[in-house]
Amino acid sequence: MPERQIYLLSPRELSPETIAVAFAKTSRSPDSFREIAAGLTEEKSAQFHEKWVVGYGHASVAEHAVLHLAFENVSRLAIESIESNRLASYTEKSTRYQKWMADNFFVPKELDGSALRDEYTAACRLLFQTYLDALEPVRDLVLGRAQRKPGESDEAMDRRLRSQYVDVCRFLLPAASLANVGVTANARVLESVIRKLLSHRLMEVREIGEQVKAVARDEVPTLVKYADAVPYLSETVDDLGSRSAAIAAKAGPAGCNLVDYDPDGESKVLAAALYRFGGMALEDALAYVETLPEAQCNELADALLKRLGEHDVPLRELEYSTYTFDLVMDQGAYAEFKRHRMMTQTPQKLTTRLGYAVPQLIEEAGLRSKYDSAMLAAADVFERLSALNSDAAQYVVPNAYNRRVLARFNLREAYAFCQLRSAPNAHFSIRRIARRVYDAIRQVHPRLAAYMHLPEESLQSLQDRYFAEG
Repeated sequence: MPERQIYLLSPRELSPETIAVAFAKTSRSPDSFREIAAGLTEEKSAQFHEKWVVGYGHASVAEHAVLHLAFENVSRLAIESIESNRLASYTEKSTRYQKWMADNFFVPKELDGSALRDEYTAACRLLFQTYLDALEPVRDLVLGRAQRKPGESDEAMDRRLRSQYVDVCRFLLPAASLANVGVTANARVLESVIRKLLSHRLMEVREIGEQVKAVARDEVPTLVKYADAVPYLSETVDDLGSRSAAIAAKAGPAGCNLVDYDPDGESKVLAAALYRFGGMALEDALAYVETLPEAQCNELADALLKRLGEHDVPLRELEYSTYTFDLVMDQGAYAEFKRHRMMTQTPQKLTTRLGYAVPQLIEEAGLRSKYDSAMLAAADVFERLSALNSDAAQYVVPNAYNRRVLARFNLREAYAFCQLRSAPNAHFSIRRIARRVYDAIRQVHPRLAAYMHLPEESLQSLQDRYFAEG
């Protein structure tokens, strides 16, 4: 019997395109991966991709070519477009642990030649200055209430507690704030990323798309060279945007509305679990579950979920129950929420028309007046910019302002989201959303939601502890 072997094809020795071909050829070749790779050159790899990936549409081959891209000094608004692709990995500069300097913001080219450019710049400078002015008073408040660990220096204590006060002050940072993000993606995903970036309404994002394409072509020249703007994307956005403009947006506090769910979701999850480990048809498994007495249904749910540990992932059969939420959250919370890319998420544009959140520590530090003034100044400039260019107007919107997001996800993803984002070390604004989502699911599917492990705190206690009245 041939010996089992598991090894790496090193990118130090082979280009990403060559590695992709080496894996692709195993479907037709009896040779080992090393032998296949030894017979390839970059020219032969390019010819293979031209024929099979481009010519015959075998796009899955491109998934074996993996690239690591570093984006630096791009706006957080542009980062949303970069990170909107589900099948990639991202790590971005944290607004919870790092501090921004006064000039760390982007000025969109859409404002060139407009008198509003100066107003936009002044609004961003006001937001950044208010942010910088708030750091020390809020820091002093946090450090004054904290317990110093034995032998802990001032610097070490500041590092430990930095997320608490920086987390509060970041509500002032606008979407124009510059940040860095590292992206790992395969060439198939990257081709889609480039097409979407090149089709975007914002000039910054389109320019980023051109740069990504140029950089990627150095590593995977064949696999991305046909990635161009897609008229379907740009024209559809224009058409639907004009049709939606007639529907007015109403201001309101952060909220959570469960707009759709499957009333039979619990039965379907339990039946699917039995189906997986049995030999019956699904129809028979459903009929069996629906005739079970309450106590036996509870026992079945217990068998499915009682062994879940803190870091365990529930069985995939929880995906047979789905939920659709219309959520209103501040932009700071959305920065955490968007990381849950297994969901189907539909965020609306950034706006200042839905009200803004006020952290309790801002109130307690005596900064409420300056905070409100900065928010209202941003809202005023936003309205002026919206008349000129509603897309570019988003840059001036601070993290504190609320945003609508439509999200559809299954119970398995609900477990991941609610448990992770309700943890004590999570951003306090997303904890409020996680608790609301959990409460809504528990109302309609209490049997299965009961096994989620959330901290013992109420939504009201979260609200009172972390948020001042708007």
